[in-house]
Amino acid sequence: MSNNVIIREIQNELVERKELPNFGAGDTIIVSYKIKEGNKERTQLFQGVVIQRRGEGSTETFTVRKMSGNVGVERIFPVSSPFLESIQIVKKGAVRRARIFYFRERTGKSARIKEKRSFAK
Repeated sequence: MSNNVIIREIQNELVERKELPNFGAGDTIIVSYKIKEGNKERTQLFQGVVIQRRGEGSTETFTVRKMSGNVGVERIFPVSSPFLESIQIVKKGAVRRARIFYFRERTGKSARIKEKRSFAK
C-alpha cells in the first residue's frame, strides 16, 4: 500500500463522521455552529448558498456565501469540525456546475438560483 492510502485509513478511523444532509452547490442552507467567546459558548446561524464542496473524508470542506448588506461574505466550513452542530437545507438549487464561482460577480436578479423541481408525488 502507498503512504496516502495508509494515512487516509488512519484519518477515517480517528475522525468521527457526522450524518449530514445531502447538499451540493447551489443549495441554500442554514449552518449552525458553536462559537467560544471567553468562557461562554453560543450557537450562531449562517444562512447562504453553497458555492462548492471539496475534499474527501476528514478533509472535506464546503463554502457558503451570503450577502450581508451590500457585502458578500463567504465562510469555509470543515465537515469534520467539532463546532459544526447541524445543517438545514432551505431549498435545493438547480445549477449545472459543482463550483459556482461565477455567482460572486452576480447581483440583483441575475444572482437568483432556480429551485430544483422535485418529482416526488
